[in-house]
Amino acid sequence: MTQEQYIKNLTPPAGPIDVVLDTDAYNEIDDQFAISYMLGHSEKFHVQGICAAPFYNDNSTGPEDGMIKSYHEILKLLRLSGHTELEKNVYQGASHYLPDEKTPVPSDGTDFLAELANGYTPEHPLYIVAIGAITNVASAILRNPAMKENCVLVWLGGHGHHWPSHGAAEFNMMQDIAGARIVFSCGIPLVQLPCMGVVSSFATGKAELACWLKGKNALCDYLYAHTEEAAETYASGKPWTRPIWDVTAVAWLLNENHRFMDDQLLPAPLPQYDFQYAPSQQNHLIRYVYHIHRDALMEDLFRTLGGF
Repeated sequence: MTQEQYIKNLTPPAGPIDVVLDTDAYNEIDDQFAISYMLGHSEKFHVQGICAAPFYNDNSTGPEDGMIKSYHEILKLLRLSGHTELEKNVYQGASHYLPDEKTPVPSDGTDFLAELANGYTPEHPLYIVAIGAITNVASAILRNPAMKENCVLVWLGGHGHHWPSHGAAEFNMMQDIAGARIVFSCGIPLVQLPCMGVVSSFATGKAELACWLKGKNALCDYLYAHTEEAAETYASGKPWTRPIWDVTAVAWLLNENHRFMDDQLLPAPLPQYDFQYAPSQQNHLIRYVYHIHRDALMEDLFRTLGGF
């Protein structure tokens, strides 16, 4: 790929694109918003498939259980949004994280990504939006290095580069540091949306959700109730907001003229196993998002969700 084409692929695309979403959908409440937002912009996104990513927290008994629960949550969102035609394009992903930086984790999702990428070129790339641990994508790159030329990866992972310490100690990134190191070092056009300090500003609360979602349709009612239920487990009777940051990864692909966020090109840092970033001015460039236009994006999100 030429440097000119590489930089072009790190620019929000004009016109319709083919896209795959890789998501740990059962992890918390924000993946559901991101999935719905992507499905609601069918004029832009030709969804080729959705892969379930592994996760391990209080909502799962381990990475494989998290992946399977995410698989079923994806199917639920497709039914609520009226997109059951995509059920055949939902794939189970990795059952565990990468053991090292050379060994892919086999799964249906990995096979799907590795094979699908062969139908694209640097001039007409496949866009992969990842909003969970990067295991499936990193495994696919190890399986098929041509993905580095034929795909663009948009990943919500890591904290802001200005974060005082342990910038790589973010949930999506720290679960699979080996995978993170692969996607940051392999040369694939990479867009990073950092969590704390950047997209953490994309948050909403009970009153706003009730105003814009409650009663609009079955999907909106589910998103509202699911978010409220999660928040009330720790903040019952108190004010609360919840980041729905996964939406921003989808929104970057709609970011013509910087309408939803600001970004810049900078040398790729390398996540370390101690959860620090190792900066380098010699590395290839990535696109780094540093500011979210919160109200503009929230307006488009609510308008899109209300249209189902």
